[in-house]
Amino acid sequence: MKQAYIFPGQGSQFSGMGKELFENNVEAEAYFEQANEILGFRISDVMFDGTAEELKQTKVTQPAIFLHSIIAFKCLADRVPDMVAGHSLGEFSALVANEVLTFEEGLQLVAERARAMQVTCDANPSTMAAVLGLADEQVEDICRQVQEETGEVVVAANYNCPGQLVISGSLTGIDLACERLKAAGAKRALVLPVGGAFHSPLMAKSRARLEAAIRQVSFRPPSCPIYQNAVAQKVEDPAHIQLNLINQLTSPVRWTQSVQAMWADGATRFIESGPGKVLQGLVRKICPDAETAGIG
Repeated sequence: MKQAYIFPGQGSQFSGMGKELFENNVEAEAYFEQANEILGFRISDVMFDGTAEELKQTKVTQPAIFLHSIIAFKCLADRVPDMVAGHSLGEFSALVANEVLTFEEGLQLVAERARAMQVTCDANPSTMAAVLGLADEQVEDICRQVQEETGEVVVAANYNCPGQLVISGSLTGIDLACERLKAAGAKRALVLPVGGAFHSPLMAKSRARLEAAIRQVSFRPPSCPIYQNAVAQKVEDPAHIQLNLINQLTSPVRWTQSVQAMWADGATRFIESGPGKVLQGLVRKICPDAETAGIG
């Protein structure tokens, strides 16, 4: 039996996240204090006692999810994954779990990612929408039609599971696409409360800024393969891992395809490390015979 450790992305945060880890594990407490020092503010206080509104700040959300995910892995897991993957932001956690990045490097890159994305979102309002009940190909075709006819950006962004695809683009492009997707029979085409068109060409400026930071880090050989969002297949070469991570911000998250690839390569147990159970639910929809579990 092969074990895949999987790490969640933005949206899994909640007030009190990581507090039990901090209070009951000396090693976890040390990691949180180290993170407070690296970030220059007490993110642990916001995680443990902050309001939902405070936790939604990009500079808090992304590092908070990373910290909860990787500290749980380091302190609670048996820590011998056969393979790893992360959903969007979670890919940084996965790269610490398989020793390509150190804890410090991962946290610093996540903090820079959050800053870069916030600048782009502030300068260019855009959004995302969840589409339920249509085949991926239908959603892709409608997005393509809207782009060709209007010049507005709208693309498939998150392939979460069969029948659930998130699209990303300009405010006008998303509104037009949602109208057409509903007319085509989508059960839902719901605009999400996010501040930007993540995993789309509209993140190009964020990508350039993050690339500069990523290029300064030496990527180490992984202790086990990672299945990366941009390519949805096993990757072990550090140079390829680095390039895929750079491309991630403007490429779709191919989560459905990544889980299918891990299953095909022998993964039968998927362990979600971090806040929430979102990825466990997606895995069960993608591979109904898979065993799932969570730590955190």
